[in-house]
Amino acid sequence: MSVAPLEPATPAAWLKTAGRPWRRLTTTAGLIVVADILPAIGFAAGLSLTVTHIERGLGAALPWLTLAVVSLILRGLIGQASVMIGVRLGRAVKVDIRGRLLADLFGRGDRSRDRLTALVEGVSALDAYFGRFASLRLAAAVSPLLIIAVAAVASPVSAGILVFTLFPFVVGMALAGTAAAGESRRQFQALERLSGLFVDRIRALPALLAFEAEDRTAKDITAASNDLERRTTKVMRIAFVSSGVLEFFSALAVALIAVYCGFNLLRLLPFPVPEQLDLARAFFVLALAPEVYAPIRRLAAAYHDRQAAEAAAPSLMTEDSEPKPALDLGPEAPAILFRDVAIAYGDAAPVMRDFTLDVRPGQVVALVGASGSGKSSLLHLLLGLAPLTDGEIEVGEARLSACDGFAGQIAWAGQHPLIVPGTLAENVALADRTASPERVTLACRVAGLTLDLDRRIDERGGGLSGGERRRLGLARAFLKPAPILLLDEPTANLDVEAEAAMLDAIRQAAEGRTTLIATHSPAVAALADRVVRL
Repeated sequence: MSVAPLEPATPAAWLKTAGRPWRRLTTTAGLIVVADILPAIGFAAGLSLTVTHIERGLGAALPWLTLAVVSLILRGLIGQASVMIGVRLGRAVKVDIRGRLLADLFGRGDRSRDRLTALVEGVSALDAYFGRFASLRLAAAVSPLLIIAVAAVASPVSAGILVFTLFPFVVGMALAGTAAAGESRRQFQALERLSGLFVDRIRALPALLAFEAEDRTAKDITAASNDLERRTTKVMRIAFVSSGVLEFFSALAVALIAVYCGFNLLRLLPFPVPEQLDLARAFFVLALAPEVYAPIRRLAAAYHDRQAAEAAAPSLMTEDSEPKPALDLGPEAPAILFRDVAIAYGDAAPVMRDFTLDVRPGQVVALVGASGSGKSSLLHLLLGLAPLTDGEIEVGEARLSACDGFAGQIAWAGQHPLIVPGTLAENVALADRTASPERVTLACRVAGLTLDLDRRIDERGGGLSGGERRRLGLARAFLKPAPILLLDEPTANLDVEAEAAMLDAIRQAAEGRTTLIATHSPAVAALADRVVRL
């Protein structure tokens, strides 16, 4: 699968490179929010004309009152439509980016804590950005100017006041956004540190308990939690202060319009103006004044969503790669060549380096060595579960760096086979969904799995012994029509009698396949054509 990068690392830049459907949704949502000014103008006109006609009786004022009510209902419908489109856009963006991250996570074997945090928290931060902020940004840029232009028809002086007060309003918003940007980035970094620390400590829990390091670990997690709390408080403090500043300028602007209209109507202005308002125009301008600032206030309320998204965006970047062809090795057992292979997880020291091994077609090779020597990592490398840091792997004529991986052409039996709720037969058939019941039964018989195949098991495999679990994994490997077989400690923790019974099943499963077996068992190693010590 091709993984596209998020470059530059900003949500707005990603939107420009996204597919047309998402851009159309964003434009549509923005235009719907801009269209909200039409019922706003209708409400202001209906309200002002209702007030001026009410003295003639309810019949004269009723059409204008109806206009005001209909405008309010229309505003509600427009608001609902913009929310629904925003939800659709946010969901579409999350699905797209989460799919890219998962492809990057499994395609390159990058299981770092930062990638996991980005997958959960970072993608969620983009939801609010594309669902709310992206559409409000267009409305905040266009709607105030359109409303001021309409107000200028009724009162040019009032429109001038609105333009004058709009400038400090925008400046205050920009300053607040600049102050919040840095704090939002630091808050997301603190969240990544806390998430990574927690994941690392959970992974190392047995060691922590063995070395009685619980208190120190608790202190580390507490310190990271307190740091996140402090940074979150700073972000919220800036948000509250900026909201107060914007509300102040908004109230000040409306108050200035109200004072001007009132003194103009009473002809008490201390300076000359080129207009004389009547009640209808004064009421119309006064009703429109709050609408000038409403789009910007909504944008300010969603501005934190932008800061959170931009803080998360760098962690959502993925490596760019060209589409890789799918691999089809065919039914014949291929040769496998490891050439100067190195495996390293993240920034840790390499698990293995400069490893070279040439496996002939159909050969059975046993990988033996102490725990931690890299036996399982070599098998995981072929499955795409470990990163190829250096070197190359060739399977037949295919190179790992030039194809989409070998996992689809590999039969695999690990130490802990995946078990899903269902019957035993359904669990075996996970290896080949097209397999007939007869083939499933044959695979179980060859693997020595003599249990009732209609027996139901839960996700924990309750009632299955360790040997039966391994036979389940071996039955899957035997069922899958793959030219490569990988076995990871197939007889671990089995007694001598159970191991002897397993050896014949392993021998049959390896027939006609190129087989790699990671094992500590001398009996299993004796089955191999070649033993490689790591």
